Amino acid sequence: MSKKPLSAFRYISFDVVGTLIDFEAGLTDALHAIAQENGVALDGEEALGHYRAARYMPDVQLFPDDLVRVYGVIAPKLGLPADAANAARFRDAVPAWKAFPDAAEALASLKQTYRLIAMTNAQRWAFDHFNAALGQPFHASFTVDDTGTEKPDPAFFEQVFAFVEGEGATKDDILHTAQSQYHDIGVSRRLGMTNCWIERRHGQTGYGGTIEPASFTVPDYHFTSMAGLAAAVTTARS
Repeated sequence: MSKKPLSAFRYISFDVVGTLIDFEAGLTDALHAIAQENGVALDGEEALGHYRAARYMPDVQLFPDDLVRVYGVIAPKLGLPADAANAARFRDAVPAWKAFPDAAEALASLKQTYRLIAMTNAQRWAFDHFNAALGQPFHASFTVDDTGTEKPDPAFFEQVFAFVEGEGATKDDILHTAQSQYHDIGVSRRLGMTNCWIERRHGQTGYGGTIEPASFTVPDYHFTSMAGLAAAVTTARS
């Protein structure tokens, strides 16, 4: 069966951290600053690997407050001081995380056609900073504080479905867009949504700071940037 054309959707739902906000750069920039002050040579990809493992331990907490705990786990592995001050500093760098260079412009363009919905495993305090960095483009937003659960839990998606149903739509009216195969692309396929994979790590090996999926899901749409999606929408509507 052929996929729905981009012009057929009323909504685009977005993962935020990793798709729109460059969390890998945010994490490694903060760690590099601490490393430099302590005369430590830091490998960014190695640091992301330790981060990924720490984030999926049994005692994981809500993100990004969990970065305090994560720092305590990864600092000794990276040769960094595992003190409370630097752990708090690691978390407190979150408001300075930058959007990908193409994100805000692409969202502003897409907003002219669709209602945009943010779906993030981040807490509301962090999302408020991310939303401001992105130009506050969202029609609605769902954070872990709102849903009480994290993607890839289908219950997170079900709350979004209920929201659009309140506006006279269905999940078939949503294009779900994300970079994480594990958190978003696989589960959106299982839930019968049309999805769009933004492959932010194209040209790089591995999964960086994001957990590796049990299996790869071929997306309905695939771009290596948000700019690519926005351009495709412009073409589809011309």
